[in-house]
Amino acid sequence: MRKLATIRRIDEVLPIEGADAIVIVKIDGWQCVALKEEFEPGDLCVYFEIDSFIPIMPQVEHLRARAFKRMGDKEGIRIKTIKLRGQLSQGLALPATKFVDMFIDSDEDEGQELCEFFFVGHDVSEWLGVEKFESPIPTQLSGQVKGNFPNFIPKTEQERCQNIVRSIFEENKDTAYEVTMKLDGTSFTAYRNNDSAGVCGRNWDLDLEDWNAGNSLVRMYIDSGLQSALHDFGRNIALQGELMGPGIQKNREGLASNELFVFDIYDIDAAQYVPAMERYEIMQELYARGLNRVMVGQVPVLAKKYSTLAELGITNISELLAYADGKSIAHSIREGVVFKSFDGKFSFKVISNKFLLKEED
Repeated sequence: MRKLATIRRIDEVLPIEGADAIVIVKIDGWQCVALKEEFEPGDLCVYFEIDSFIPIMPQVEHLRARAFKRMGDKEGIRIKTIKLRGQLSQGLALPATKFVDMFIDSDEDEGQELCEFFFVGHDVSEWLGVEKFESPIPTQLSGQVKGNFPNFIPKTEQERCQNIVRSIFEENKDTAYEVTMKLDGTSFTAYRNNDSAGVCGRNWDLDLEDWNAGNSLVRMYIDSGLQSALHDFGRNIALQGELMGPGIQKNREGLASNELFVFDIYDIDAAQYVPAMERYEIMQELYARGLNRVMVGQVPVLAKKYSTLAELGITNISELLAYADGKSIAHSIREGVVFKSFDGKFSFKVISNKFLLKEED
């Protein structure tokens, strides 16, 4: 599960020209704007990532005027990418000391109890009731569900590069990557697992009887021949991708009809994603069994299929973020890019800051 709220350490505090009350704080690969008097380098904070939905509490009440949102019957504060005084602010950092009373029950053994919570990297999302903000489901995707997302398949959620800077630039500095464009549609997972099969959105296993009700994911699963191709293939796998087209995320690519872009195949029995070459081989097998209208992989960004960061001229997080900017298929701003190692064991996403700022306008 994504760690939306974690205990982290402030790396740097930088002034903002012309601003007396606010500063830039650097936290791992992120930067956000904070009140000047709140932090010194080395201080512990609770860092809330982009897309966090924080329940109303005194610590975030000051954000109500510009960030209040409803998600279903819940009220809270949505954290998103913004600019303040011309500075990019991604996420929210609040002093860890502001949450002391929420983490301990009494003053007895306070120091020991705080140590259990206030260590770098501790995920406090559940403790604080923080959830990922989800926009209302578009009308054409609504429909009945038969259950929760299957527990034998991981959800389609890549780690953001800012959270794993050391892994990218130190532990995997010589890794060769498949780099693909990240497309802005809606999450799609189709699976076959022994006697069960189906199609899912981001959070739900959908009822196939909803085909006549017009659910776009179900219709793609059946009309494309994916349902029968997976059955005939006979292997326990899950195809994951992005469904795009009219009425989905503003149809930024201007597609005339719904199309599915497959970017991952998960081997359910082995409990791991298959390497890139095997992914393409499986897709060719599925095509031979009647699959159509499904793209193999997302749109490549690079002419060369596998490249190291050095070959791309990327040496730090700033250059990596700049690389994510650029055009998509038919739009002047793409959502970003995804890096996947050749063996499929390490991957991350890089979201374009231009895309984030444009989407929040």
